Amino acid sequence: MHGSRWMTGGFRLGLLLTITLVGGMRMPVCSQALNPVSQDSALESTADRKQQAETDLQLGIALTKRGSFAEAIPHFLAAKGRVSDEYAVEFNLALCYIGVGEFEKAIPVLTAFEAGPHDGAAVENLLAQAYAGNGQAGEAFDALERAAAFQPKDEKLYLFVADAFLGRQENAESLRVIELGLRQLPESARLYYERGYLLSVLDDLDGAKADFRRAMRLAPHSEIAYLAEAQENLLAGNLLEAIRASRTASAEGKQDYQLLAILGEALIRAGTSPGQAEFREARTALEKSVEARPNYASSQIALGHVDLLDGRLDAAIEHLEIARQLSPQNPAAYALLAAAYRKSGRLDQAEATLAVLAKLNQEQAQKIRTAPGDSKAIPGASGASGGEKKPPAAE
Repeated sequence: MHGSRWMTGGFRLGLLLTITLVGGMRMPVCSQALNPVSQDSALESTADRKQQAETDLQLGIALTKRGSFAEAIPHFLAAKGRVSDEYAVEFNLALCYIGVGEFEKAIPVLTAFEAGPHDGAAVENLLAQAYAGNGQAGEAFDALERAAAFQPKDEKLYLFVADAFLGRQENAESLRVIELGLRQLPESARLYYERGYLLSVLDDLDGAKADFRRAMRLAPHSEIAYLAEAQENLLAGNLLEAIRASRTASAEGKQDYQLLAILGEALIRAGTSPGQAEFREARTALEKSVEARPNYASSQIALGHVDLLDGRLDAAIEHLEIARQLSPQNPAAYALLAAAYRKSGRLDQAEATLAVLAKLNQEQAQKIRTAPGDSKAIPGASGASGGEKKPPAAE
């Protein structure tokens, strides 16, 4: 989902055309008028098509493991109906649809598994994510309940369903999911970190701080402990401490994509500028983060910001457009994208982007006005607060 993402549509069309042409060749194969040479050629052609379908399946799986969901989808579509393991095709296709935010396409793929031999925790997990991402909260919690009945101690179940809600800025629902998880896993440092993050988004900074510190106590010197420390300091504006925690984690070999994103963002917020060593450090950290998780919107936003500061307008627009597609409710992506369009002389696109930003701000203000009590959704200062979309659970 980096430079090659712009070719995805054409590549997919090419694969679909290939399937159409193969389908058109089936009638002669069935004809009794074929001579033995033609029959041998037809059998070889059928074997070649099956082998190509298996190759597409394996390529799709490899791309999915890398987080390159958009690039994987055409391979799964090409393999669909033509391989021995159709479940692998359909399940991974649904996972990729969720990964690129096409939730409405994932839902029918996954509901087809229900009450069948492949129905289980993994299917219900993805289905809960798809419903949450599609704005169907009731159905999402029903699927979450079914998934939890299969595997109540599966930490990732709660993490990824919560993230799907967060992608729509449904912060109260996301928090509800994490708290369901904590009932089953009361010693989970990761779940406490996630709850701390959500509480910070909901402007409960004291509650967030307590949860971040509990995560650090539960898993000292771990990746999640450094992440909690860095996030706590970033949210509190203690940029030097956020930078220190992120650098320490990196020095110990903990190269988590979120820690790298925090390091890059904290360095930029601290005032580094092009030509300085810290600016190069920020760029390197963010490039590594994007490479590790191309579909993590915060990294794309921060790297787009770095490119904008560095005068690399085309690169900035590319990263910010990716971020906008990954996290369409995130105001930070639109604000920076409008600036990049304006600096590149594309004023019409800048105005259109600002119009979307104004609408998002109005919707957020309305949400704050109408939310009851502690459910008021007040976004934090970080770009991630506008609705992050993390990778879906593959397990």
